[in-house]
Amino acid sequence: MKTYTAKEWRLTGLQGISDATLEMHFGLYGGYVKNTNLLNERLSELRAAGKNAGADPAYAELVRRLGFEYNGMRLHEYYFDSLTATPSEIGTGDLYNALGEAYGSFDAWKNDFAAVGAMRGVGWAIAYQDLTNGQITNHWVAEHENGNLAGFAPIVVLDVWEHAFIKDYKPSERGAYIDAFFTNLDWKACEARMMAKVPAYSGA
Repeated sequence: MKTYTAKEWRLTGLQGISDATLEMHFGLYGGYVKNTNLLNERLSELRAAGKNAGADPAYAELVRRLGFEYNGMRLHEYYFDSLTATPSEIGTGDLYNALGEAYGSFDAWKNDFAAVGAMRGVGWAIAYQDLTNGQITNHWVAEHENGNLAGFAPIVVLDVWEHAFIKDYKPSERGAYIDAFFTNLDWKACEARMMAKVPAYSGA
C-alpha cells in the first residue's frame, strides 16, 4: 500500500482565523494522515496472513474506520488548500456562474451554504458538483464518511467541527467563523476543482 505524507501550508495571517487555531488544526490533520497509514498497514498484514474475513469483528472495524480516517485526511486537505491570506473577490468565472445558476444568484448560494454550515452538530458544509450534469448543490457531511456523495466533486469545503474555530469563537459564534472562512477563501482554488460533465453510462 502507498504511504501518505502530510501536506504543509503557509497560512499565517488569516483574517479571523488565528495562527494558534491553524497550528492546532494542522496537528489534528496530521493525525488523520498517520492513522490512514497505520490502518492500511494493518489491513495489508491481515490480508497477507489470510485473515481478512468479513465475519471477523477486528477486520471489519479496521475497514470501517479507514473511511473515517481517509476522508478526514482528504477533506482537511480540500479545506486548507482553499484558504489564503491574500483572497480575491469572486464576481465572474465558471464557478460564479455555476453557483448563480444553481441557486438563482451567487448571493443566494452563499446564504444557503452558510445556513448549512450553521446547522447544529459537528461536520462539514460542502458544495458538491454533480459530474453527470455539472450542477453544484450544498450538502452536510457528518463524520467524514457519512454523507459524502458518490460521483460528486467537492468544490467548496468548510470544516465546522468545533476544533476549527473554538480558539477564536464561542460555539454560539459559529456564524462569525463562517464569515471569516469566506473572507479567506481562495475562489480560484475552488474553481480549479470543477470538472467537465462526465457522459452518462450507456450500459454498453
